[in-house]
Amino acid sequence: MSEPKLINEKSYEQELQVLQVELIKLQYWIQSQGLRAVVLFEGRDAAGKGGVIRRITQYTNPRIVRLVALPKPTERERGQWYFQRYVAHLPRIGEMVLFDRSWYNRAGVETVMGFCSESEAQEFFISCPHFEEMLVNSGIKLIKYWFTISHEEQERRFQARRDDPLKRWKLSTMDLEARFRWENYTRARDQMFAHCHTERAPWTVIDGNSKKLARLNCIHHLLSEFDYKDLTPPAGELPPKPEPSDYQGPPLPPGPPPAYQFGDKKKKP
Repeated sequence: MSEPKLINEKSYEQELQVLQVELIKLQYWIQSQGLRAVVLFEGRDAAGKGGVIRRITQYTNPRIVRLVALPKPTERERGQWYFQRYVAHLPRIGEMVLFDRSWYNRAGVETVMGFCSESEAQEFFISCPHFEEMLVNSGIKLIKYWFTISHEEQERRFQARRDDPLKRWKLSTMDLEARFRWENYTRARDQMFAHCHTERAPWTVIDGNSKKLARLNCIHHLLSEFDYKDLTPPAGELPPKPEPSDYQGPPLPPGPPPAYQFGDKKKKP
């Protein structure tokens, strides 16, 4: 089963390249202006969040555009203030941090799967808008994306992951459980929007039913959130390369026998 063809590959690649060049301009602007930005990526399982993040970070400098994807909390972190582990990863001056999943785990998977109590979930909905308002008041630009996907398209992607050994690792136990809790996740999403879609920190919904269009639309929107200028340094000229010396050095340690030879298209046994 293949993804619906809503944009041809050539047009997609051309537009993506244009947007990725703009992302480079944006990173120079963020660095030069000393900005701090936080971008959250949330949404349905298999809705394409990871694909968008990979295209954003493909050519950007990881010292400026930093990705944070936290594992499940440790015992020590579970005893902390809920937002504490995320605060430690907030951007320094001249950084944009991308959160692949974020503090909204509490509003989504933790609530649906019963990993938090009802009182903890309600406390989150009370505290989260205040927490995000503090971030914004401190000068952090906060951008929140929710990726939506149809029930049918999600199932198609789950089946594709199962059938492809290169993607099977993506089909987690949480993904399998999500297949049976679609309505629960919908109710959790609606409750999250009701409490946490605020004027200071609004959600932006990205249609993920076409991966390619979702990538283009999300990156385009991200760029539109900044009034940036092109500060890309000029290419300049490389200085003349010095002539090599006569130094040969000792022989290198042996490596493994080559599996491929230059120009050989057949895999060696």
